[in-house]
Amino acid sequence: MSTVLDSIIAGVIKDLEVRKLKRPNIESDVQIAPKVIDAHPRLKNQFISVISEIKRNSPSKGELAEISDPVELALLYKSGGASAISVLTEERRFKGNISDFQSIRSAMDLPMLRKDFIVDLYQVYESRAIGADIQLLIVAALDRSKLKDFYQLGSELGMASLFEVHNVQELEIAMALDPKIVGVNCRNLKTLDLNFSIFNEVLPQIPSNLIRVAESGISSRSEVEILEGLGADAILVGESLVKSASPSQAIAALQGR
Repeated sequence: MSTVLDSIIAGVIKDLEVRKLKRPNIESDVQIAPKVIDAHPRLKNQFISVISEIKRNSPSKGELAEISDPVELALLYKSGGASAISVLTEERRFKGNISDFQSIRSAMDLPMLRKDFIVDLYQVYESRAIGADIQLLIVAALDRSKLKDFYQLGSELGMASLFEVHNVQELEIAMALDPKIVGVNCRNLKTLDLNFSIFNEVLPQIPSNLIRVAESGISSRSEVEILEGLGADAILVGESLVKSASPSQAIAALQGR
């Protein structure tokens, strides 16, 4: 039976084929990409770090916000204390695009995460070519061979990799590759259901020397306090920020400032 994740990836592959035709020399484009910003030291701070996301749409809730000026929103995130900026570039289900990423990159000196479903080596080169400092590697979407290859290439290109896991079994797969950043997503990508107990099960299993990121459904300081107690160093937040009347104040509130 096809899952939501399967459907998203099928669309990603179709859109990728079009981009490959338009930009066939992606490897050479990496040579003129913006310089990499090291994300690792930015994600362990006195306050829990916030990776603030530019997110127009979600498969589970539809349209979240009309973001007419993504650069302005990213600058508000920075003024509020964001440690990194995440930009959705998946087009069909999240209504993201690469041009958003590039516009923000030209105006931003924070590390940037390219938030997409990476399923092809082309996308690793593409991520670096558009200026990504961090790539997302979703363990549920990749076999072990591709995870290893994409991680290795990303490292060679200077990017950090955020390994996203949803359970202990996926964490074990990620840990075999010696990751530096591991994200725990409490949203099941196959059904889109949220289950906060995933944080309780998985976050404490991640070694404390790694950067531990909690993802999805986080909207209050009380939730963040629980995540801090479970060992999270950072949170990735999109929906509650794009829907906030004051994104900069919302970031400070999440951090307890």
